Parts: sequence; C-alpha cells; structure tokens
Amino acid sequence: MMDLNQLSAALRFEGGMSRRLFLAYGTAFSGVVAASREVCARDAHFKFESNPFKLGVASGDPDHQSVVLWTRLAPTYLESDYGVPAENIGVKYEVSESENFQQLVAQGVTVATPQLGHSVHLDLKGLKPGRWYFYRFMVGDYVSPVGKTRTMPDPESTPEKMMFAFASCQHYETGLYTAYEHMRNDHPDAVFFLGDYIYEYKGKDGLVRKHHGDEIQTLGDYRARLSQYRSDPLLQGMHAECPWFLTWDDHEFDNNCANDISEEQGVDPIDFLVRRANSYQAYYEMMPLRMNTFPTGPDMRIYRQAKFGKLAEFNILDTRQYRTDQPNNDRASPLNSAAMDKMSSMMGRKQKGWLMSQLVQSQGIWNVLPQQVMMGMVGFAKTVGGDKVYSMDQWPGYTYERMELMKFMAERKVSNPVVLTGDIHVNYVNDLRVDDREMETPVVASEFVVTSISSGGNGKFKPNTHDTILANNPFVKFHTAERGYVKCTLTPETYTSDYIAVEDVTMPGGKAVNRGTFVIEAGKAGIQKG
Repeated sequence: MMDLNQLSAALRFEGGMSRRLFLAYGTAFSGVVAASREVCARDAHFKFESNPFKLGVASGDPDHQSVVLWTRLAPTYLESDYGVPAENIGVKYEVSESENFQQLVAQGVTVATPQLGHSVHLDLKGLKPGRWYFYRFMVGDYVSPVGKTRTMPDPESTPEKMMFAFASCQHYETGLYTAYEHMRNDHPDAVFFLGDYIYEYKGKDGLVRKHHGDEIQTLGDYRARLSQYRSDPLLQGMHAECPWFLTWDDHEFDNNCANDISEEQGVDPIDFLVRRANSYQAYYEMMPLRMNTFPTGPDMRIYRQAKFGKLAEFNILDTRQYRTDQPNNDRASPLNSAAMDKMSSMMGRKQKGWLMSQLVQSQGIWNVLPQQVMMGMVGFAKTVGGDKVYSMDQWPGYTYERMELMKFMAERKVSNPVVLTGDIHVNYVNDLRVDDREMETPVVASEFVVTSISSGGNGKFKPNTHDTILANNPFVKFHTAERGYVKCTLTPETYTSDYIAVEDVTMPGGKAVNRGTFVIEAGKAGIQKG
C-alpha cells in the first residue's frame, strides 16, 4: 500500500489531483485497518520498558447504551516510533460501576494496531442508560489511570437536569490548562470541545511552554503535537472525569483553512490535501471518536448528533471542512454582495440538509448547536459614523446562509435553539435574530461564545473596546476578554450559563471566578441576566 508521500507523487505524475483516487486510497486504508483488527494480536502480557499509558485515558460520544473508551500506547510519545513495535498489541480493559472494580460489568482484550498509532477506540455496548461507569486498561505490568464515564439517559425520558461544560482554543505555548482543574471540580455530565485542540505552529522561545518541532505537516508531526498536548496532566484529568464530544476548527489542520483552500498563496492543492489527510488521521487516533467518523483520506465526517433524553438534543457541526472560501479575501469587510452571496456556504449542502432535518424531527426541549465560529453579527466601526466591518471568517461572511438558518428555525418553530461557539478567545452572550442589525424584529435563538482555555495568554479587559462593542451591537448582552470556560445547567424550565474566568494562566494556581450568569426561560426567546 502506498504511503501519503507516494500518493502525492503519483497524483502529481498524472498531471493533476484526482479526488476520486484520493477517496479510493482512503477507503482502501480503512479496509486495511479493519482487517488488521481481525489479526491475532500479542496478548496483553507484552512487556514495556516504561509506562505505555503516559497519555492517559478518555471517553466520548456516549449514547444511552454505549460509549467509546480511548487510550494510546506511547511510552516515548514525541519520538517517531513512540516506543512501540510495529505490530498489534493486545490491551486488556475492565469496566465497573464502582471505582474499586470489585464487580465488573465488562472485561476483555482489545487490539492496538500500528496503523492507528497503537490507539484504542473501544466501542463499549450493552450498558444501562443514565449510569456512571469506571474503566481502566492494562498491558503487561502497567495499569492505566482510571477514567470515569457515563451513558446518556433513555431517549424517551425527560431528565430533571443536565450540567455540562464547553470550551475551545488551548494553545499549549501561551498558557496553562488551569481552567480544566476548576472544570473538573464542577463534575460535569459531559464536555463539548469546539475546536483548536492543538495549534500547528512551529515552537517559539520565551512563552509559557514550547511546541515540539517545526510547523507540523506529516502524520508523525501531527501525532507528536497531539501527544504533547495530551501529556498535560490537567487536560488528562479532565478527559478522565467524564465523556467528551469533540469537533474541530482550523488549527487542528491549518490556520483559516476553508475546505481544501489554504490561506497562503501558491500552496499545491495536492500537498494541502495530503497534509489534511495526515491531520485527520492523527485527530481520529487521539480522540474518543466512533468508527463511523473514521477519515477517508482527506475527508472525515465529524458532524453528528447526541441526545440527553428529551431534555436536550445536540447537533454538533463542522463549519470548516465544507465551507466555501472566505469572501473579500478574508479581510474584515462590510456586509457587501460577496458576504451576502447565496452560493456561499459555511456548512455545505449535505450538512445543512442534515441539520435542518434533525431540527425538524427534534423532540428535545432544548436544541443546542455546538459549533465553531460566532453567529452573532458583531460589527466594528472603523470611523465614527462609518460603515461597520465584520469578520469574514465567521458567520457574517456567509450572511445569506446564516439568515436562511435563522428563518428556518423561526418558521419551523424549533424548540429553544441555543448556539455554542468558540474560536475568538473572548466571551460573548448574544441574542440572535434573522438580521441582528434589525433590533425591532423577534429574537430567534441565543448564542453563548466561550473564550479560550489558554490561547492568547491572560486576556486583558479593555474598557474602550468593550463599551464600543456593546454600543455598536445592542444584541450583545455580555463581553469579556479573559481565559476560562462556560458551565451550562439545563432543566425543562431553564438554561443557565455561568461564565467561569481564570485570573492567571501563566503560572499554576490561577483562581476561578464567575464573571456572569445568564438564563433562558424555556418557550421565551431571549437571554436574561441571572
């Protein structure tokens, strides 16, 4: 089987890029991986010279009767072979409803394959709805840390409460992951991570920490960078606390990418897709994702749905992989004809159709859209009385599709829509209308935008900027520039968001403070201060 570098050369030799060939390659690779799991592996008595569980454990994508359990064997995770021979390794697992593992509900041996960087994605089935479980892995004399996970409630039930946290943007170099230390003390039912799990840049001196290596390009590069991030004990601890639902933004691959278009001029499109295939495979390997998200070459479907009984339905979006190129050369611009082009799309035709179908069929009291970039039409005035300009990388750059989605939710009377957003390293709380510039029109949905975990270092509050944003955008209810996360508590009657800020991420022990609480009442559009 060709590796990706050989594939790139072959495609270039043919005189152009054949996407069909690229997809065929990915399908063939998927078949090899599936077949490899049927091969008889070494049993779980394989002897490692040092701890192979240095990257911890994780769980994710639970439904009411199953969950994905994850680990990776990598005793030397920054090296090219990460300390594991290129053969299948058996990994024991144990699952219990008690932390002491006295009574097991599941046990067995799964296989870690070299094709997937010796990661484990155990789809554990046959569990009870709405239950917490403990799990661990074993190889030879080594036992992994204990993880805690849960299943979702029965789909026909209406739980009294759900509490989850959401976060984004954890640049390893610019700050510590102190927010996860505080988040773990909240004991959430789940975490939604909205993108920029890693950053692809070359390491820089003089920051809080330093990236390993140059800007990442190869599969080995992406594996090492993801492993460096996952080596952080606070991030590991939060992964071990509860299941995660993850989606990506641009930095998991390359800054400000739009579908298969680079932000840089002169990038060979074949090389760009080869790099994307590398990033997608490494991302799958390192995350607790189900096999149905497995990448096919440079394509990977990560948009999907999760349900917490009838209390909430979550439609997790991908606004990066399928979008058309940012209008106006991705420069902040007025909402001109390019931004209003009905052919421009953030979601792509297939994902948009899927989302609308899910919303129409929803039985959830709350319909939550965890996604990447801000939907609120926040404008910035360059001059007093001048035209406002908007970010073309965010939803205002795709205004026609954004307005189309708002109209759809209003006309179809989608129950209590809430948008969750990351990306921009600041907090916002927004009321969303079909056109946010028309304040006299009805509120359709609410948006909670979370700042970064660490990206940008300690955020600085700038009163002039803050006051100007609120004055120019009256639909904005809250805005701060600190690091942290958002804690959300849902009941059948209310949706409450607590904005938790970490006062210092440049040194250990930063305090956490609640900067604001915001409430939505079920059946009543619009955000209230708690």
